[in-house]
Amino acid sequence: QVQLAESGGGLVQAGGSLRLSCAGSGSIFRFDAMGWYRQGPGKQRELVARITRGGNTNYADSVKGRFTISRDNAKNTMYLQMNSLKPEDTAVYYCNANVTNWTSIKYIYWGQGTQVTVSS
Repeated sequence: QVQLAESGGGLVQAGGSLRLSCAGSGSIFRFDAMGWYRQGPGKQRELVARITRGGNTNYADSVKGRFTISRDNAKNTMYLQMNSLKPEDTAVYYCNANVTNWTSIKYIYWGQGTQVTVSS
């Protein structure tokens, strides 16, 4: 079983910054690609940023230049540095991880979500 523990959400004024963390744990062989998704009020869940195990990244157009995704493979932890936050960034942010277990079976896991609220 794999657990993804998110932290770092909160309330911030527009223009401010937050840093989200997602710590993975469990008896698995490897964390592969990981990503951050978000779901705003009345909206569908959308991809914010994604990072491969090797460090290749891609971002939603709406956050390019403001958000930075990174990871520490030794700690099974992923980060999302969010700068120049806007009210439209308000959402529940979810951590997503693709994992490979010791028998080479692949799974997808989700964290419980962390609320980010940006006030104008």
